[in-house]
Amino acid sequence: MSCDRVGNLLLTKFSTQGASDVCILVPASIVFWLLKHLPANRDPQLQAPPPAPPITQQDWESPYVPRAQYVNCKELPGAIRMTFVTDRKPDLTVVLDRSNVELMRQVMMMYTKDLIDLDAQ
Repeated sequence: MSCDRVGNLLLTKFSTQGASDVCILVPASIVFWLLKHLPANRDPQLQAPPPAPPITQQDWESPYVPRAQYVNCKELPGAIRMTFVTDRKPDLTVVLDRSNVELMRQVMMMYTKDLIDLDAQ
């Protein structure tokens, strides 16, 4: 994940099995919603996931990276399925195991100081 300079988007890059990496722009409002709803890890034995794919300037400049409009999540045994509804491509569905969910949650937490929460009360 990488934050834009304005503080309203995270560029998120998912590494997939059997396909190329996938990028999506995630608005801060979705990030803050996910942080409220993603379960925190409670397993001290949870193994770290493999290293994430690097995000490059080309990823930021690509006109083909869709922007998430909203996300639907479903908790599965040991995983979470996230379907991002996007502005210009078919929906993007990813299934993250517990270690990847925790990594995503921790990275999003690190970016909260850089993001603007427009829905904050």
